[in-house]
Amino acid sequence: MARILWADDEIDLLKPHVMFLEKKGHEVTTVQSGNEAIDLVKEDDFEIIFLDENMPGLTGLETLDFIKAEKPSVPIIMITKSEEESIMDSAIGGRINDYLIKPVNPNQILLSIKKNLEGKRLVNEKTTSNYQQKFREISMDLQDRLDFDGWVDIYKRLVYWEVQFDKSDQSMMEVLQMQKNEANQLFSKYVANNYTDWFKNEGPLMSHELLKEKVFPNIKNDKTFLIVIDNLRYDQWQVIRPILMERFTAKEESLYYSILPTATQYARNALFAGMMPSEIQKHFPSKWKNEDDEGSKNKFEADFLNANLSNNGINCKTSYNKITNLEAGKKLVNNFSNLLNNDFNVIVYNFVDMLSHARTDMEVIRELADDESAYRSLTLSWFEHSALNDIFKLIAENNCDVIITTDHGTIKVDDPSKVVGDRNTNSNLRYKQGKNLNYNEKDVLAIRNPEDAYLPRMNVSSTYLFAKESKFFVYPNNYNYYVNYFKNTFQHGGISMEEMIIPYVHLKSK
Repeated sequence: MARILWADDEIDLLKPHVMFLEKKGHEVTTVQSGNEAIDLVKEDDFEIIFLDENMPGLTGLETLDFIKAEKPSVPIIMITKSEEESIMDSAIGGRINDYLIKPVNPNQILLSIKKNLEGKRLVNEKTTSNYQQKFREISMDLQDRLDFDGWVDIYKRLVYWEVQFDKSDQSMMEVLQMQKNEANQLFSKYVANNYTDWFKNEGPLMSHELLKEKVFPNIKNDKTFLIVIDNLRYDQWQVIRPILMERFTAKEESLYYSILPTATQYARNALFAGMMPSEIQKHFPSKWKNEDDEGSKNKFEADFLNANLSNNGINCKTSYNKITNLEAGKKLVNNFSNLLNNDFNVIVYNFVDMLSHARTDMEVIRELADDESAYRSLTLSWFEHSALNDIFKLIAENNCDVIITTDHGTIKVDDPSKVVGDRNTNSNLRYKQGKNLNYNEKDVLAIRNPEDAYLPRMNVSSTYLFAKESKFFVYPNNYNYYVNYFKNTFQHGGISMEEMIIPYVHLKSK
């Protein structure tokens, strides 16, 4: 039970309340002035403090300042005779945890104690109980013959619970991760069985269709920003969402499918070109870069975008900016007024992708983002203080629409799979392209006819391999070293809900 300090110059009139709390098992210490309260706080530890606002001598708010300087984390409940604006301002500002209006009754006091001292435990218990009920529902739904929309629904529900457990006790996170692993196993089978059929029959909305179907219709109506945050997963969108919703309202929030490979060279080029990779290679032979070609493989996104606009009969003033470092972000913020002269502004922001790669290469980032929850937290911390957040603020202030999306997501890999290829086989850990590849059939989706998936054929015997679930490819040479180095890192290019099912959001300024 709680150790309570209660400061009120009329404390004798509150004896019934004190006795009520003591019967509930709480230990209550009473004083009649702010000075006495401050002296006790310096000498002793209390779990919660009640302060009368209108005491003679030091007022409640003056006493509050001294106590917060001495014990900043202790919850303080202010008791006042009227709903004074200054008290409410302090509550909103977070300096006090709650306030009660006199005359108070015992149940009000007890509720305030529970809310401030037991709130986290009660939230944890409720969250755990609710997930246990939904666990059975999700498990049953996983046994159904889900289509691509059904898998979107499953993924949204799993991410919802991931984010909920971030805010509360994570004791159930292991159970949730097991269910998510099962879902990814079944999802990988579903994609392996259906992916190439999506191009022959009606499939989900995919990378090469997104601009035509979702983005371009909005350009004709409003001044629009398209912000492509490279490698942004749906769960990462969910944690930055509350910040943006302070300034925007959601016109649409949905999910679409990245093409395979879920890698920038393929998915983002397809996004901007409005074509699948083999079609880009055919129509832009000098601008498509194959796996073994030298140079940047995403150098011509602006050209692909302009051709896509032209192919869809859209003639508007457009800008394209790619942000790969802090200075470039700050420069774009400083020159933001120039963007307002355009009808359509595209910004590619590369930080999240760089974060995932830095976590592989830098031990300090691995420690900061040790697990999925920490990875989300690091994404949120970056976004709050980023130039990208400043850009969103300026978009809102200028009453523009903004569309947020990404090219693919990423998955934390933990299950090595041996693969053997010749020296020209690419180095990506989640997909391989080459000839005479040797691999474990059950670990991969193997596409031996690249044309079936609209992928470029490098040679007569080209094969594409896509790792399923949380597997990652490792060569037999130095096997243990590379397994240990890459295990529990975030990678992309293969088949998982995290990589393939990605956010599309259309926001309007408030």
